[in-house]
Amino acid sequence: MYYSLTGKLVHTEAYLAVVDCGGVGYKCMTTMTTLSCLPPVGGQTILYTHLNVREDALDLYGFYTLAELSSFKMLIGVSGVGPKSALAILSDMTPDRLALCIASGDSKSLTRAPGIGPKVAQRLILELKDKITNEELAAGVGNVSAQLSNESSKVGEAVAALCALGYSQSQAAQALAGVSPDAAVDEMIKYGLKAIAKM
Repeated sequence: MYYSLTGKLVHTEAYLAVVDCGGVGYKCMTTMTTLSCLPPVGGQTILYTHLNVREDALDLYGFYTLAELSSFKMLIGVSGVGPKSALAILSDMTPDRLALCIASGDSKSLTRAPGIGPKVAQRLILELKDKITNEELAAGVGNVSAQLSNESSKVGEAVAALCALGYSQSQAAQALAGVSPDAAVDEMIKYGLKAIAKM
């Protein structure tokens, strides 16, 4: 029903943004990621929206990017995952990181979001693995690969070691997506090899 809202941002709070469009304030539930991208109150913004229809309410959800909106719709399509859980997941990770976690079966990273337990995380991976497009996965691998090389020299060393063993950089980045940055390099390599074996 609503594709997007363009107007003045008049109020924000945790998981909520209100956009004034022609004198009408639209209350949009949103992610902390979107809130961090919005201009200060009083500035002009655009939110891509999804109207969630329930028996007792009409709830509007707004996102700063179409990728985040698409991920939100994908998440709420999974049995047992409601809008609140979807917002929690997308507040914890970007859409490309989500795609990478699902494609690589990284349920541990998904459980970092509040309210997402191991069973729900496994269900997300099971139901969404075939829905992640190659383009989304490539974007996720590319971004994570850049993060690995920029943020942690130890992880970068582990990626280099896996590449030396004959694996591609994308395979290595995907395999190490859920590794603890505090782990030793040899532990990271073992983790990566196990992850690749399961791919």
